[in-house]
Amino acid sequence: MDANHILVINPGATSTKIAVYQGNRSVFLLTIRHECGELEAFSTTSDQLDYRLNLVLSEVEKNHIPFDSVGIIVSRGGLLHPIESGVYEVNKAMIADLETSVMGDHASNLGGLIAHSLLRKFPNARAYIADPVVVDEMQDVARISGHPEFERISIFHALNQKSVARTYAHSRGVEYEDLNLVVAHLGSGISVGAHEKGRVIDVNNGLDGEGPFAPERSGTLPAGALARYCLEKDVSWTQVRKMLIGEGGLYAYVGHKDAQRLEKEAREGNARAMILQKAMAYQISKEIGAMSTVLGGEVDAILITGGMAHNPDLTGEVKKRVEFIAPVLIFPGEDEMRALAHNGSLLLSGKISARKYEIKKER
Repeated sequence: MDANHILVINPGATSTKIAVYQGNRSVFLLTIRHECGELEAFSTTSDQLDYRLNLVLSEVEKNHIPFDSVGIIVSRGGLLHPIESGVYEVNKAMIADLETSVMGDHASNLGGLIAHSLLRKFPNARAYIADPVVVDEMQDVARISGHPEFERISIFHALNQKSVARTYAHSRGVEYEDLNLVVAHLGSGISVGAHEKGRVIDVNNGLDGEGPFAPERSGTLPAGALARYCLEKDVSWTQVRKMLIGEGGLYAYVGHKDAQRLEKEAREGNARAMILQKAMAYQISKEIGAMSTVLGGEVDAILITGGMAHNPDLTGEVKKRVEFIAPVLIFPGEDEMRALAHNGSLLLSGKISARKYEIKKER
């Protein structure tokens, strides 16, 4: 049997997405939602490996996909050492860094681990990740924070930002590498990138401490006030981390992370919901404006994507503030599964080659 199927895996904080493709044609696509209590039984994210691995195997069997027909397993990448954009084969160095959460603990770390573990069941397959969240193309001047102890780093929704940028370029009949774009991904975290001729030369750290607040992340906080809070309250790193990720942003204000609920409450006239939604749009707009200056004002388009891009009230508020910079286009949701599958298809066809993951020497 030809091993021409591509198995795609995308582990998130509250879901596991699984798909099988033949070329760019979807054979099946499934999102398994995880209730909070379901995952709280695991002490660490890496402890979820066997649980999520068995979910993937079960769904492949249910959908009658022969294990020997899978030639490529491609997954969302995790928090690795900074790397260039591209597709990387899972190797020992990558597995070690994902297992030890070398750059932080996140559900995406499970992607490469699941893909590698699946090789025991899929005899003809090879395992890869594509455009992980640590894609780093930042220009050197963007790394300076204001204090040598704190370098700005690149952690963002690279896979979806790059995919949407290429989709837009294709719609215009031009190459992504010929455009200057500002791309804003609005999800459980928010990242806004300045794409200059195919490279993201600056982007806010969408994980833990820069940019707009999001449903579960605090974004940029007043540094002095945060430092005083930590000292006066004598809080642990774990507690501070939760303030920044997981229990920050919208959750800290209203006790939930449901952007759709916020949208509904704002439309119903709830004053708290209305001001929070406006504040989020305000901060997103400020970040888009900042990234437009990175590109010297030469912006071909502003692209808004991610789950919250389904909210026309939020995107409309942003559009009003930034459309003087460049045309604003909305790409609701994220198409990371298709983007991963496309990379797998290019590998199968030999149109691209995988890169080798290795730790680069200090700059």
